[in-house]
Amino acid sequence: MKQQIIVSGIGGQGVLFLTRVIAQVAVNRGIPVLTSETHGMAQRGGTVLSTIKIGNFASPLIRAGQADIGLLLWDANLPVHKGLLKENGKLFISAEQTGEGERIDAAGIARLIGNPVLSNLVLLGFAVKRQALFCTSEECEKAIRQLAPQKFVEQNLEAFKQGLNG
Repeated sequence: MKQQIIVSGIGGQGVLFLTRVIAQVAVNRGIPVLTSETHGMAQRGGTVLSTIKIGNFASPLIRAGQADIGLLLWDANLPVHKGLLKENGKLFISAEQTGEGERIDAAGIARLIGNPVLSNLVLLGFAVKRQALFCTSEECEKAIRQLAPQKFVEQNLEAFKQGLNG
């Protein structure tokens, strides 16, 4: 099992938490996992890129044209990070409008739940439902329970389940 995943967004969207959830699933399965983050100006709403490599890899960085999956929390990052995807790579984007890749208004759903930051888990559920990632919904739910602060676990799980229904 090998999979290369990019997670792209802007500061405050939960890119790093989403990365940790996916990595935790791999750890729970006993699969080697490498992650890397580029924060840049994230504190000021700038771009955040995270890479996740599931399986036996020597480096956490993903070269152009090598990612199997792209999870984009901000569709404006598409021109910047699309080049990292393989020609047949799958792209999941949080966006209100139609366009390239499979899209869901994850931010809108998260706002309805009452916490806009949860768009990351809505997008994760959306990708998991489409069987794009190496993991199951049950494995993701377990990882969310392990990583989310106790007082936010149920809200996090609700966001993930909304994505599964999307």
